[in-house]
Amino acid sequence: MDVDAVLFWKVLDPKKAALDVADYKSAISWASQTALRDVIGKTVLAEMLEGRDKISSLLQKIIDERTEPWGINVISVEVKDVLIPPALEDAMSMQAQGGTGTSGPGESWETPSARSLRNLPKRPKSYEHNPIALHLRAMNMLYEGLKENATIVIVPSTAVESMQLGGLPG
Repeated sequence: MDVDAVLFWKVLDPKKAALDVADYKSAISWASQTALRDVIGKTVLAEMLEGRDKISSLLQKIIDERTEPWGINVISVEVKDVLIPPALEDAMSMQAQGGTGTSGPGESWETPSARSLRNLPKRPKSYEHNPIALHLRAMNMLYEGLKENATIVIVPSTAVESMQLGGLPG
């Protein structure tokens, strides 16, 4: 995940800042990034999204402790934005919907494709007397295959005809 944060600091002892560390600006940057990674790694995602102020104050304390020997005071840290990768967003969404997730020991996350394959034996009866549902399902499978894998899908001409896609321009 990507986290945007702003750090405000002040040099209190220029002599220490110049002599106790080779490049205090880079040292502050590295100390801040390390602290940010450490705090994020130990924080539950829900807490991170809801409690930016708490994380900001914790970061301020940690970074200030690291930079104080260099004569530098951290005035404040502000976590501005937390960006979640799309794959993690999808997994969280599926878990929130109760569709998949770890619900017991040994179970793992499933992709929509894996879930479709697992449920395949149950499906024929639901489509047996409903050609419109079968048609929509076929179109959805085609769409999901293209969306998830960004690949080329070879579709038999009979399927294209049944989906009535053959005459579409472009």
